[in-house]
Amino acid sequence: MKVGKVGQWVINYFFQGLIFIAPLSITIYVLVKGFQYIDGILRDFVTQYLGYYTAGLGILVMLAGLTVIGFLGSTIIFRPFLVVFDRIISRAPLVKIIYTSVKDLLSAFVGQKKKFSEPVLLRESMNSDLEKIGFVTAHDLTRLGIPEGKVAVYLPYSYNVAGMLVIVPVENVTPIHTNSTDVMKFVVSAGVTQI
Repeated sequence: MKVGKVGQWVINYFFQGLIFIAPLSITIYVLVKGFQYIDGILRDFVTQYLGYYTAGLGILVMLAGLTVIGFLGSTIIFRPFLVVFDRIISRAPLVKIIYTSVKDLLSAFVGQKKKFSEPVLLRESMNSDLEKIGFVTAHDLTRLGIPEGKVAVYLPYSYNVAGMLVIVPVENVTPIHTNSTDVMKFVVSAGVTQI
């Protein structure tokens, strides 16, 4: 009988240790692999021009380059070039879809005009008690032929980078007055993350 209790005790502590170690291990693994991948992209380039290579130099060059491009892109001098580039890209049928989708997605999360800034509680229907957490992404949908009084709500999936867009009557939406980043973490973690 004591062996069974000891076995159960060992199993419980094993899984408790797994819960402590797994998130940290996976995070470190992803960061190391990401670092190696990004650093490896510019390894040949940096070695060719500097004559030597040190681990991490590729990432520093990439970060510096992106910062300079971001600075130049926000100046008055380069703004017209970006507008012309956007117009050219928007005329290419397949390229337009990919380019604008990626651009809009990135600007939604890290741009100056963040899109997921209005967390809401969405009631499926007025006769239902089922509610979902989402983010209002558009208030005026009349340009799509959708009558007034409806809003677009993005519903992110838990443990996933995907989500679903729904169009609902505005009365089915209740604002959540909390930091939108905390709400997104709460949804993506399936409610496990503490707010």
